Amino acid sequence: MYQMAKKIGSAYTEDWVPVESIQNGMIVCSDKNKVTGVKIAPRNIFILDAQAQDNVLISLKNFYNMIDFEFWLVVADRPVDISVYMSQLQLLYNDTPSPAIRKIIMQDIEKGNTFMNNSIVDTEYYVLFKDKNPDNLQKRIRLLINGLASCGLNASQVSNDDLRLILDNFLNGGKTTEFGTVMPL
Repeated sequence: MYQMAKKIGSAYTEDWVPVESIQNGMIVCSDKNKVTGVKIAPRNIFILDAQAQDNVLISLKNFYNMIDFEFWLVVADRPVDISVYMSQLQLLYNDTPSPAIRKIIMQDIEKGNTFMNNSIVDTEYYVLFKDKNPDNLQKRIRLLINGLASCGLNASQVSNDDLRLILDNFLNGGKTTEFGTVMPL
């Protein structure tokens, strides 16, 4: 009883979040449930004609209605790092003799700098669920991937990095943390 009271009043996040580990694309919880799911590749259906949009939306509705287990739809923002691309543009600019091409490259560099200065993020979509049975986990992952494919969407099992990003977004209000471990004095 004392241990539980200590955890409830604890100042450390890890004392009240029931996560034991993240491994093999799963969050292992203290109650032995495992949380996993699929990451859905974004697709802009609004560039399709009206009939194709309707078909995707109807397929998604049917897909969600066939899921017979508890699941969570999660949207997470991941910071975009274009520093390598920006370096390549700078090298290209330095090696290009034509003033017209240099002007076009400089416009791209300026646009890239705007992105970097405004903390541009990639929005990622996930369907997560929990279960204790490893067979159920794998069956559900296959069901989700195949069901989303029938809607014209690509999906894959979440990775450890995806799960860390989701937890970081949830625990830190979407703000990226870049500091190390803080030790009590």
